[in-house]
Amino acid sequence: MISYKPLLKLMIDKGLRKKYLVEEVGLSWTTVAKLSKEGEYVDLRVIEKLCKELNCTPNDIIEIQ
Repeated sequence: MISYKPLLKLMIDKGLRKKYLVEEVGLSWTTVAKLSKEGEYVDLRVIEKLCKELNCTPNDIIEIQ
């Protein structure tokens, strides 16, 4: 199962809110909702956008459980 807990932790560490993902990264609220749940899948382009914006790698934002 996919988990985005590392992303949520990274956002807390950087002082970012989910609204940032919509306004600055350009994600939809639907996609942000998926990132808040375990087992939901998002397009790889979303992961790429997040990595570029947050200056990290996919390992920093997702984990396989």
